[in-house]
Amino acid sequence: MSTNTKWFSCYKPKPKAKLRLFCFPYAGGGSSIFRTWSDDLPDWLEVCPVQLPARENRILEKPFYQMADLVPSVAQAIKPYLDLPFALFGHSMGAWIAFELAHHLEKNFNLLTKHLFISARFSPQTIDNKGLHILSDADFREKLKMYGGTPKAVLESDELMQLLIPILKADFSICETYVYKQNDPLTCPISVFGATKDHLVDADSLVEWKKETSNNFRIEMFAGDHFFLRNYQKELLTSITKDLEMLNL
Repeated sequence: MSTNTKWFSCYKPKPKAKLRLFCFPYAGGGSSIFRTWSDDLPDWLEVCPVQLPARENRILEKPFYQMADLVPSVAQAIKPYLDLPFALFGHSMGAWIAFELAHHLEKNFNLLTKHLFISARFSPQTIDNKGLHILSDADFREKLKMYGGTPKAVLESDELMQLLIPILKADFSICETYVYKQNDPLTCPISVFGATKDHLVDADSLVEWKKETSNNFRIEMFAGDHFFLRNYQKELLTSITKDLEMLNL
């Protein structure tokens, strides 16, 4: 990918790439969380972080609130960049987006994902209707503390939280209103990553992802909490690279 668009931020284009890895962020996150991934990946693998509306360079755009609206929009934006084989990675909220996108691309365009990487997210059959997105801003702010992904300095800043809460509520709405529909299993392998100290997603809930593929499946656990990808980036990317090397592109 030689240029950036509003949907994709390819921080380090790789002209010799044989495969593109599209990465979807956790709730409230932007494409910048994947900014340094290319530094730890081989030249044949190009990282293409996905930039959702209402954050970073798209801060003035309206966010999505429903998975059913978001996925078709991402699919249309991503199609021109699927001239190479591709894989999908998603962390937390991003995992469900990547999963639904893989189904959408296969069903509507006969475009097959080479590998799906699920990180820190329980299987889509699990109900996630806590209703956090409909809380008052004050109550929502208190609930954020249990997730551990928002720095204390941000949580204590009224000005920053005024900007962040609408984005987070929209993202939580995507997850909490998401309705899983039974489809044929994906034909691509699925690798699932979890963390031993993640109090939001336990290891047992990750096993259910096995039902979503007719291909190879594996689970790998890292140390750390729900946001383990921050502190274990090199280890995570080494694992992803090994999986993709098996494709023999």
